[in-house]
Amino acid sequence: MQWKKLQRWMPGLGNFSHYRKEWLSHDLRAGLSVAAVALPVAIAYAELMGISAIIGLYACILPMFAYALFGTSRQLIVGPDAATCAVIAAAVAPLVFDNEDVRWQLTIVMTLMTGIWCVLASHFRLGAFADFLSKPILKGLMNGVALTIIVDQLAKVFGFAGVPEGLIERVIALPAKLMDTHLPTLAMSVATVLILLAVRFLRPTWPGPLLAMVLATYVSWQFGLEKYGIQIVGSVSGGGLPIVPIPDFQPGIMRELVIPSLNLAVISFVSFMMTARSFASKNGYQVDADCELRALGIANIASALSQGFAVSAASSRTAVNDAIGGKTQLVSVIAATIILLVLLFMTSFLAYIPLSSLGVVLIYSASSLLDLRRIWSLRKRNHQAFTLSLFTFIAVLVVGLINGVGLAVLLGLLQFLRIIFRPTDQFLGVNDQGMIHSINHGNDIKPIDGVMMYRFNSPLTYFNVSYFKKRVLQHVDRIQKVNKTQKRPGWLVVDAAVSFTHDDVSVFAAIDELIRELKVRDVTLVLAGRRTELTRWIKQNKLQSSDDDLIVVPDLYFAVRMIQSKPEWYSNYIKR
Repeated sequence: MQWKKLQRWMPGLGNFSHYRKEWLSHDLRAGLSVAAVALPVAIAYAELMGISAIIGLYACILPMFAYALFGTSRQLIVGPDAATCAVIAAAVAPLVFDNEDVRWQLTIVMTLMTGIWCVLASHFRLGAFADFLSKPILKGLMNGVALTIIVDQLAKVFGFAGVPEGLIERVIALPAKLMDTHLPTLAMSVATVLILLAVRFLRPTWPGPLLAMVLATYVSWQFGLEKYGIQIVGSVSGGGLPIVPIPDFQPGIMRELVIPSLNLAVISFVSFMMTARSFASKNGYQVDADCELRALGIANIASALSQGFAVSAASSRTAVNDAIGGKTQLVSVIAATIILLVLLFMTSFLAYIPLSSLGVVLIYSASSLLDLRRIWSLRKRNHQAFTLSLFTFIAVLVVGLINGVGLAVLLGLLQFLRIIFRPTDQFLGVNDQGMIHSINHGNDIKPIDGVMMYRFNSPLTYFNVSYFKKRVLQHVDRIQKVNKTQKRPGWLVVDAAVSFTHDDVSVFAAIDELIRELKVRDVTLVLAGRRTELTRWIKQNKLQSSDDDLIVVPDLYFAVRMIQSKPEWYSNYIKR
């Protein structure tokens, strides 16, 4: 019994307890490949955030071990991610006044907050928040993040300094700054690009970023590139975990990180679940959203406790894992162990990494997120999604990542509310086989004489029931005006299964008013669907209308049969 409880809390233990020997060779190869890709990317993301390069390795080791135990995905790899690093950098930068120790301390605090939010959310089973940020918002966000990273790294690649803070200001200043390009630095950047491209086209299965970084670091170490004015990472603390300096910021500053950490938790979890679900679907299994939310939280807490920074799903490393054929989370354990060995025995070599090569690797990694064509493709398929995605992209570029995401989420909520406030509606009819379908332009679905079958494409609630009532009466009055050969219907059949989802006092008060106005027009209201619930709700709300004015039936087909079974009514209607 205790073992089962432990397995529910740590799903990874269950996977390891059923491990098969034939998986080991696949997991070992995948673990080596994941570590090879993770090492340069983690160092580059640490540099992106303005903290010591070694901290990028801290953000890989313990989180990987934690997710291997607590996660439900067999392929997903956690680690530093472009979006999470960009959010932290945007939130922390205004608070640190160029003090690297304070930047590191606040980064750890924000990472810990993010982990706590995720664990609390999983306790309340809020895994449904995986759908909080829609795909159009996420597309715009990722493209905005990618372009921001690319522009931010241009100064390192070309070797000039004194660039403005804002993205727009940097773009405007770029042409003039290019005149100050440091040629040896640019040559190093070009060499790094050539290595990446050569590996990509000649040996696409090899870890291009790792090979580029190893070669660039070796050249830097062997030839002393620093004396030529090429900036390098510089002294890196020795092996083991460092001691964080005693905090020298006011505790009140942490209040400024509450909302950004919430934003980070949401953004991280959405991208996390999109990656986990896509690879789970590809490999034929399911992931538990609430367990994944808890696993993400624990991984971030583990990163903070090991003095790293926030982590999320590392999509590029997950893709490498899947491509090599990794079978279980032993891949994460192997990769984390390799990174730990590098941390313990090779940190002195990391000091010689050229910053220009790190910038190139960051641009190379960010370019995989940049896909403006996909945003543009939404223009014809779904104009609302296109508008939302483009708005998010522009907002991130203009007002910054934190504010841009907030504005995009607000716009998404407003679009959703508009859909609920003013939803679409449809007329229903029958085909030659008597099947009920929506009446659309050009199809062969015909309305039934004397009957208006109607569907309101939203649950009815207090803020849209007046619109429902207005639309129904407009349609009833308009039918005869539009089609002179068609009489005003004697029956209004509403698809109640779609619209009546809960008991709302305002809704049934409006329905009572609608019944009286339809009675003036000699129209009887029929609610088709949810007969048991509707009957109980109508009784509880004590509608004043008589049973003849409102009829509740099990479904639309029953409503049609009931109406057509009244020959005296039908003959009178034809004669009208």
